[in-house]
Amino acid sequence: MAGACGRGDPLALEEPPLPRPSQPESRLGDQDRLAQTGGELVSTYPEKERKARTRQIHFKILRGHCDTVSSCHFCFEDTKILSCSYDRTVKLWDVEKGVPVQVFEEEHTAPISECSLTPDNKRVITSSYDKTVKAWDMETGKMLWTVDQEGVVTSCNISCDGKYVVSGLDMENAICVTDAVNATTVAYVQGHHRSTITRCCFDPDNERVSSVSSDKTIKLWDIIAQSTTITIDEAHTNVISDCCFTIDGHYLCTASWDKTLKIWDIKTGEFRYHGPICLNQGHEGSVSSCVFSKDASLVVSGAYDKTIALWDAGAGYKKLALKGHGDWVMDVAISNNKKLILSSSKDATLRLWNIEKADHVPAAIESRNTRGSKIAQCEECEKPFSLLLCDDSEAVTKCVFCRLASPSRNILPLPPIVAPDL
Repeated sequence: MAGACGRGDPLALEEPPLPRPSQPESRLGDQDRLAQTGGELVSTYPEKERKARTRQIHFKILRGHCDTVSSCHFCFEDTKILSCSYDRTVKLWDVEKGVPVQVFEEEHTAPISECSLTPDNKRVITSSYDKTVKAWDMETGKMLWTVDQEGVVTSCNISCDGKYVVSGLDMENAICVTDAVNATTVAYVQGHHRSTITRCCFDPDNERVSSVSSDKTIKLWDIIAQSTTITIDEAHTNVISDCCFTIDGHYLCTASWDKTLKIWDIKTGEFRYHGPICLNQGHEGSVSSCVFSKDASLVVSGAYDKTIALWDAGAGYKKLALKGHGDWVMDVAISNNKKLILSSSKDATLRLWNIEKADHVPAAIESRNTRGSKIAQCEECEKPFSLLLCDDSEAVTKCVFCRLASPSRNILPLPPIVAPDL
């Protein structure tokens, strides 16, 4: 297994693959069984069954990086993609054409661990194993500033108001908050975790920084108070690799090498009394990344088992698995309209998946039928959610998120929690 520095397999000493053509490959995906022959994905189902199973999920393969693609994002109203790689470059891609339109390069001297974009899409922030954090001008591709750190920088994120950059450092297990305009240090929190920080990010209100670590701990650090306000020890049973907020900052999702994801009610602190919602039995390997959809109805995760999982956040179960990457899935993203999923991998590619008709894919239908779920309307937020028929329909009238926030949640059933396979 890789070391616990970063979300994936950083500092792996191996020869990178030769660069490949940047022209995208458009295909249909079979989300149950794939055979790989001569570089082409071929379904092993009979012809009639293959057509039924592959007509729904379309995907593009984006080639252009020559090493692990460590981070990816949608930007410019989902018309562009931003990615960074261990090949020391950052690329801006056109979604429709599937080709790079801008390349940021020749500045980092070691693998880039993460990239982050300002809300106005004007600046790019990158962190690297070369012990630096850099800011770039999106239009010109020129570097604006560099902050040198004492150790490897495993993560970076810019606040939603564009004022601050937070970075996670392996030296002293610290987080560093930097002024995004003049690159001065606002705060340096030494010994914030007991081991390597794998991911850090701002909440949507720009008030707190969430960080996770190989020490299995979640921490929330308050920017105004300059102190840690929440610590969750032993939040998982293995390295916590990623974390992300819902757009309202109410919930935090964490991904772990224990093969599970967990959703925490950070706003009310309800997790202290009833624990988190656990999303399990979705991956066969360490989970490396997670992201909420804009409306928080969907969680997307990527893992060491080379798959992307789509989770119904309301009911707490896996809807569908997307297969096709040749190696560890390092990062995932979802478009604002929930029609596209983006994944990046150690196989040096990105994949753009069209999930607009994912609910009609046979595997997704089978997953719902197996669990006996139906669609109900939450009496509190009035949003639709999947209701398992094994639940007491007289009692369960709210989605998982409203149940998490309810004082009476202790009398309501939760998705089953299965002990991780250690």
